[in-house]
Amino acid sequence: MEKIVVVGAGQAGASCVAKLRSEGFAGSITLLGEEHAPPYQRPPLSKAYLLGEMALERLYLRPESYYAESGIELRLDTTVQAIDRRDRVVIAGGQAVPYDALVLATGSVPRRLPGSIGGELRGVHVVRTLADVDAMAPGIVAGRRALIVGGGYIGLEAAAVCAKRGLDVTLIEAADRILMRVACPETSAWFRALHARHGVRVLEGVGLTCLTGVDGKVAGAILSDNTEHPYDIVIAGIGITPCTELAEAAGLEIENGIRVDARGRTSDPAIWAAGDCASLPFRGRRIRLESVQNAIDQAEAVARNILGAGEDYVPQPWFWSDQYDVKLQIAGLNTGYDNIVMRDGDGRSHWYYEGDTLLAVDAMNDPRAYMVGKRLIEAGRSPDKAAIADPATDLKALLRG
Repeated sequence: MEKIVVVGAGQAGASCVAKLRSEGFAGSITLLGEEHAPPYQRPPLSKAYLLGEMALERLYLRPESYYAESGIELRLDTTVQAIDRRDRVVIAGGQAVPYDALVLATGSVPRRLPGSIGGELRGVHVVRTLADVDAMAPGIVAGRRALIVGGGYIGLEAAAVCAKRGLDVTLIEAADRILMRVACPETSAWFRALHARHGVRVLEGVGLTCLTGVDGKVAGAILSDNTEHPYDIVIAGIGITPCTELAEAAGLEIENGIRVDARGRTSDPAIWAAGDCASLPFRGRRIRLESVQNAIDQAEAVARNILGAGEDYVPQPWFWSDQYDVKLQIAGLNTGYDNIVMRDGDGRSHWYYEGDTLLAVDAMNDPRAYMVGKRLIEAGRSPDKAAIADPATDLKALLRG
């Protein structure tokens, strides 16, 4: 193994190349990224960075000098056009880059509002890249009217930032409730009330019919309830899709992402994938995990396996979201839950059970509940539901029981 090429200079790609070097790989490493900036953190973009509380350089995962000092060739502003699996080269920026092992860390892209309903108007934004947020920032001005389309975590975080900056904010969610795809009704209700306290109008069961514009700039919206409202800025938080086009064109297997085995290998034994773009086996089914934790852990597992570790990657999912003065921390995956246990402690936590099996925990300003829940889930232990619900229960004692 002499040449390793990583496509995608986000969290997964950066984690992979750093792990290859720290594990002692002495060969050639090339990291190819489409953006102009070196690998950076995405979560603060829509929060601290947009609020002006974090400088650009603090977003960087590592100092830009790290890559040259570590013998990693970092090529920015570089688009990969194709993969030639027979000759084991990628065509990047019109040049052939040979590989012995190739890692696809191509990430995901945000779904955009279609042009047919006005999504091409100026003042309509998505939240994914540094360029997205830099383009949005001048429109986040106190007194302006913002429409947030989508009541997932991205939409709620965008609403929180706009409200904190003094905008008049309306959030619409076409489903029956916010967070419907990812959280229980109790968590949805908790965050609905949080946003209401900060002046955000949350309209559930209401979709977007079309946007209206003046001189090519968004001026308002017609909603599915047949009402029309003026808006100065629109932010779409309607989900993401995995970037699989390069893999598809190369003939790799696709299944809601680039299909990989438990060790991160694709249907081509010389090609691996990690992060948002990868579909991996988990508890008898296939999932994609859209999180920083997975991007780091899976990419590092892939790096070790390229070097011969032969280890299955078993994710231990965790997520977080910051809104106003609330930190939501999530441990586990709640898929399949059939009952919820609510606990009031330092904050509020919601514990997801399937029967008597603990699956996940949502902890709102309750780091103790999050920490204990995460450790219990990772250990495969499920505490008695009555004990969880009882505020007198010492959660840490459950770890010793």
